[in-house]
Amino acid sequence: MKNASSVTRRRRFGTSRWLVLLLIIASVFVVRAVSPVMPGVTVAPERIGEMYLTDSLVGLFIVDGLLIAVAFAVRRALRRGQMVLRGLAGATEAIVEALYNLTESTAGKWARQVFPWVAGIILVVLVGNLVKLLPGVESIGLLHVAEGEGKGHAARHLFMLGNLPVTALVNRPPAEGEELYSVVPFVRGVTTDLNFTVGLALISVFMTQVIGVRAAGLGYFKKFFNLGRLAKMWTKERLGPFEAIFPFLDLFVGLLELIAEFAKIISFSFRLFGNMFAGAVLLFIIGILVPVFVPSGVVLFEVFVGLIQALVFGMLTLVFMTMATKVHG
Repeated sequence: MKNASSVTRRRRFGTSRWLVLLLIIASVFVVRAVSPVMPGVTVAPERIGEMYLTDSLVGLFIVDGLLIAVAFAVRRALRRGQMVLRGLAGATEAIVEALYNLTESTAGKWARQVFPWVAGIILVVLVGNLVKLLPGVESIGLLHVAEGEGKGHAARHLFMLGNLPVTALVNRPPAEGEELYSVVPFVRGVTTDLNFTVGLALISVFMTQVIGVRAAGLGYFKKFFNLGRLAKMWTKERLGPFEAIFPFLDLFVGLLELIAEFAKIISFSFRLFGNMFAGAVLLFIIGILVPVFVPSGVVLFEVFVGLIQALVFGMLTLVFMTMATKVHG
């Protein structure tokens, strides 16, 4: 029985090996027959058609839809009364339990207050990073005339859309009267949009202040505006020669703490945006330079980077929220 199973595995491995080799050879011929289109990299999200709907907003809808679908799948499994969840519900349970244990070990009694924000941020960022890697994302969309991009660029006819010549950027100047066209994708990775990362950073920093106020009351703001010693100076209370410096040090430290809160927004926003946007550009460039086999390795690398960035964003939120609950004398 053991020998039969090993023979079966060998056959499957042999079949898969030849299938992968066949796909690589086929991709070589496809790339030679249809040259890759030079990508147009834009930082800002683009509107789809005439309606106010951007490609990154569609990506956000897909992320939300996937997370809601997973939530309903878990709810359905729980309503069935399953003692041990399996499949998608079981995997979700394992992920959520691991995140809660991590939050509890860090935040202690404030874990229930902190956990929803940490887990929500990690899951949204992780799914957003993975959706960016799906086929068709940022590559399928609507054609429109590239205004202001004709001069000084290179162009070539790729195919005919009815009587309309569709062009892409290559290594010759466009002919006189020739128009360049660009593609507005239907879906763009939401984490490559700076608006999304700034919004997520604002939520993280704002809720950190809310949890700090819940833990310490209005005394939480003393770390920003510590005026106790300065008030003693106004009341002309006698202070020692060195004690007279401390009120101004308190003001300086409070100012640094206030600047640090705003710096968190910038740090959160540009760290996630920079890594994900750079990954998207890298995929475009590798797809043009070496369109066969190599992009698969880059995609696997981007999966790893997406996981790390989601954990970094969530872990920093967890640390900052936990620090906000610590009341100092």
